[in-house]
Amino acid sequence: MEQNSDYQCDVLIIGSGAAGLTLALQLADHAQVMVLSKGPLTEGSTYYAQGGIAAVFDKNDSIESHIEDTLIAGAGLCDLAAVQFTTQHAKDSLQWLIDIGVGFDRIDDEHFHLNREGGHSHRRILHAADATGRAVQTTLVEQARRHANIIILEHVNAVDLITNKHVGGQPRCYGAYILNRRTQQVETIAARFVALCTGGASKVYQYTSNPDVASGDGIAMAWRAGCPVVNMEFNQFHPTCLYHPNAQSFLLTEALRGEGALLRRPDGTRFMPDFHPSAELAPRDVVARAIDYEMKRLGADCMYLDISHKPASFIREHFPNIYERCLSLGIDISREPMPVVPAAHYTCGGVQTDLRARTAVQHLYAVGEVAYTGLHGANRMASNSLLECLVFARAAARDILAHIDQVELYPQLPRWDDSQVNDSDEEVIIQHNWHELRLFMWDYVGIVRTNKRLQRALRRIELLQQEIHEYYSHFKISNNLLELRNLVQVAELIVKCAMARKESRGLHYNLDYPELLPDAQPTILTPPQQPSR
Repeated sequence: MEQNSDYQCDVLIIGSGAAGLTLALQLADHAQVMVLSKGPLTEGSTYYAQGGIAAVFDKNDSIESHIEDTLIAGAGLCDLAAVQFTTQHAKDSLQWLIDIGVGFDRIDDEHFHLNREGGHSHRRILHAADATGRAVQTTLVEQARRHANIIILEHVNAVDLITNKHVGGQPRCYGAYILNRRTQQVETIAARFVALCTGGASKVYQYTSNPDVASGDGIAMAWRAGCPVVNMEFNQFHPTCLYHPNAQSFLLTEALRGEGALLRRPDGTRFMPDFHPSAELAPRDVVARAIDYEMKRLGADCMYLDISHKPASFIREHFPNIYERCLSLGIDISREPMPVVPAAHYTCGGVQTDLRARTAVQHLYAVGEVAYTGLHGANRMASNSLLECLVFARAAARDILAHIDQVELYPQLPRWDDSQVNDSDEEVIIQHNWHELRLFMWDYVGIVRTNKRLQRALRRIELLQQEIHEYYSHFKISNNLLELRNLVQVAELIVKCAMARKESRGLHYNLDYPELLPDAQPTILTPPQQPSR
């Protein structure tokens, strides 16, 4: 078999959001880094994040309070060490972003403007108006493009990780196969270390606030490579996505409620005080279930988020992008409420890692939404997600640099063999399976679940897996096929984790098990040994 690599690097980073680019910039002064982006560099969940990043900058706040709030939101399932580690490194990580040029909103030269969001007992959310993710992502992209040691490949899909299953060496990760969509060829990258920074899997649901790239690729690849996954049943549904046929799942940041926006029924009455003492500032799982409950109870298409009681100048100053976006759709939020529905937003579980972002496969790291660090538990608290990307990317970089001189490249990786497959003339099958998967996941594995719904979902997943495996074995791969293969794998992990949890906790609510168990334990799935193509 012909053996060589199309590319070689010290560290291969799969994913180009806050986690991937932070890791790249932390490494690049001392290592050759390659960053893979499935689309353009700005297309990812980071870019669309509105709210901000949590850290203690107020003298009246404390790390202990940030820890306590995170533990409460996580409903008894957070790993205390992970929460402590993240919050203790939060301010330094934010200061690094400030130092490289991210312009967070300020009150004056010495004080940042801090928002408060659901679950937080203090104002501790640094933000750039209502487009924090865009400010962070564009700054990181600008810095990464300038660095001579960072090579960026856009419009490529990672197909699979290359491990000892492929080369027969020591149990570790040796690189990855990638699909170059410009040439439609599968290429080989050899690397000393590989980091998965691919984001979450919310595209497995019919309605999501995430961009199209959030298809669970890293979780599925890590599973196939032999990594355990944890707590995949905890899918966070953002309570307030704009309900409009042309909105394309436009997210309405939780900071709106932090600044006084109220949730109302179609008749104008409030309902959140009926569900939680914190009303609109209750944790996201509570708010999402309340909206879902009221919609089903009333047979309503949506509920309404109302900030029109605030001065129009205040709204335009604090939420300029939301104001303009809604206005373009005929909704003046300074005069009328916004129609809202919940949508799949964040994957709280993921690939099991330690506090240095290491997975169970040697030399393979996972950072950000793709990973399970233990920070989020059964429900992620608002604005802890970008923080996790920063803190654990910096931790991974320290660990990689401490060992980089001890790891050799594997120079002769096997080429991808597609000599036995043909071009497909039936892409419609992929599209049909794609829509079927996302619809039944929404119906059966959504905000409220039952044993019967989960069993139905698993049966359909197993049938889809058979079809997709046959298709994958006989035809050349494409972007849509790879994403579908990964989404079906992630769907199986979500359902199996949900079936294993015999209680309702945090984001997982099962009508057949409505009570909490006295002992909170994570749900851990370990992959079987399986051959790879």
